[in-house]
Amino acid sequence: MSDDAQARAQAEAGTAEGQGPVQISEDLARHLENKREELFEKFEIRDEFPAGVLEEAEERTQDIPGEIADEVDERTDLRHLTTWTTDPIDAQDFDDAISVEEREEEYVLWVHIADVTHYVNPETSMWDEAVERGNTVYLPAYTIHMLPPVLAETVCSLVPNEDRLAHTVEMHLDKETLSYETIDIYKSVIESDERLTYAQAEKRLEDPDAPLHEENTLVHDLADRMHEQRKEDGSLVLNPSRDRAHTIIEECMLKANKAVTHTLMWDRGVEAMYRVHPQPSPDEWSKALREIQDLDGVSIPGDTWEDPRKAVNATLEDAPGRQLDKIQWAVMKVMPRARYMNDPFGGHHALNFEIYGHFTSPIRRLSDLINHWIVYQNDVPENLIELCDRASDKQKAAETCEREYKGFLQEVGLDPTAVNNRGIEVVDDDEADKTL
Repeated sequence: MSDDAQARAQAEAGTAEGQGPVQISEDLARHLENKREELFEKFEIRDEFPAGVLEEAEERTQDIPGEIADEVDERTDLRHLTTWTTDPIDAQDFDDAISVEEREEEYVLWVHIADVTHYVNPETSMWDEAVERGNTVYLPAYTIHMLPPVLAETVCSLVPNEDRLAHTVEMHLDKETLSYETIDIYKSVIESDERLTYAQAEKRLEDPDAPLHEENTLVHDLADRMHEQRKEDGSLVLNPSRDRAHTIIEECMLKANKAVTHTLMWDRGVEAMYRVHPQPSPDEWSKALREIQDLDGVSIPGDTWEDPRKAVNATLEDAPGRQLDKIQWAVMKVMPRARYMNDPFGGHHALNFEIYGHFTSPIRRLSDLINHWIVYQNDVPENLIELCDRASDKQKAAETCEREYKGFLQEVGLDPTAVNNRGIEVVDDDEADKTL
């Protein structure tokens, strides 16, 4: 599963079905707060923003229509395109949108990303704070933002029927091979037509009379082909049952990320913050495959053993549902940790991409913010290697913090998934006793 997919993989079921928040007592709420503070100190995660950073963010988000009007003539105006966002129902950041067209000999896919670097640049204290934090940390029902939330709530939120500044990746794709014919990356002005949740996108695909039905159908057909092509090329797909809406977003973001980093490497020849994922040793892969083969009801197709990634993909498609988690865990145990590096040497093993990096989430990842700046300025920060190490280390800290906090929730009798999907409501002790 890609990094973007992991960030998005939050089930919608609990909220969509109308279940209320998970109710806890005031005493348990204090325990959770104390645990968070303990973990933040342990992993050097800064929860509160300095006053100066918040003040700067407020100043940069004043007179939004006026600033956009001043920018229109300097940018590509894409407000005529049909554009929409698709996110989990509980998403906090609406920072990416898509547009798509089918032409006689090509597809044109636009991925629009909120233009965070218009507001956050190396001369601002918000930039320094982003470097300090490294990424947004998502705990169940608690978020520590990389950038002041007012950005994601206003200028960097691609909400419907509002003009927004964006950084657009325009990809012209060959109809037969889906390879890039041309890639253009530029500053733009867009207007989203609608915000869809994953569940709503699924309904639009089902209903021929629904708004955006044709656009969602077209982009899903394209995304499904890109997904199957990745698998055939040897990309590891650990979640074979992903629904159509997730597939659309995952494949479009992967295509855009790959386009940007290929442009930086091959067309411009500049360093960037590349995502490098080493491969396990042959012995480690063999260990994982043997562990999978020994699972009850699981059989690895004989013609796939030579390529472990294809072996895992084929096995997951036919394995009993009860064994999927065990297969995924057997693979994850032998996978080295991906890191950010200034050179793409080695590529991304899990995706089987020769060159890969992140561009599509600058509101929540330092790597994407840096790459936006490099694309825009065609200039590399002098301390790029240091920034790569910083982003890698902070991501590891965030993931470990999340894992330990989820473990603590389980210890005190809470379901982390339910807490994440439904949120928490603090009630008096008597009411909490009835619900726990």
